[in-house]
Amino acid sequence: MIDVTSMPPVTLFFLLLNGVVGAYTLLVNPELIDRWAFKPFRVVRDHEWSRWLTAGFVHVGFAHLAFNMITLYFFGPYVEAALGSGRFLIVYLGSELTANALTYWRHKDNPAYSAVGASGAISGVLFAFCLFEPFSLLYIFFAIPIPAILFAVLYVAFSVYASRRQVGRVAHEAHLGGALGGLALTILLYPGAVSIFLQQIGLG
Repeated sequence: MIDVTSMPPVTLFFLLLNGVVGAYTLLVNPELIDRWAFKPFRVVRDHEWSRWLTAGFVHVGFAHLAFNMITLYFFGPYVEAALGSGRFLIVYLGSELTANALTYWRHKDNPAYSAVGASGAISGVLFAFCLFEPFSLLYIFFAIPIPAILFAVLYVAFSVYASRRQVGRVAHEAHLGGALGGLALTILLYPGAVSIFLQQIGLG
């Protein structure tokens, strides 16, 4: 259960908003998933600018929604505490926008392309966490421990490879765009994060 008395406000807000919107669109009104999805070609042709944000709150299934929200639940509170709620809000939404920006650049001429989910924003939060705790262990598939900094390097490398090879139906370029956006925004809004990172890896 989420402890609302200790959960930082912005993290809690996005957990609840994603949960409510996700449940509603999956159970009550599935047509909204297509209507709110990020479709670069439609953005270009029909100027449907709202898709830049709405896509981050709809998911293709409950497993997709749960994975993103579990990740936010574990890493959002730490990053929000480190940055403050205002800056965390900018990092979350900004990462979603940079994720869609890379997707837009890659697929703006593809009328069939569609992407949904909070993965871009979550990637930004996760990479912001890596700046503060590069050697903290992350558990892949909840079982395999890996240092955050190694995970970040492998994540970027795989996202670049998978995007070029078009591996599966996952929006790898969105993950990459969100991750890079999260790093850049965190450093821009909280320059001290660089010193913290360098100290953690022994270069500060």
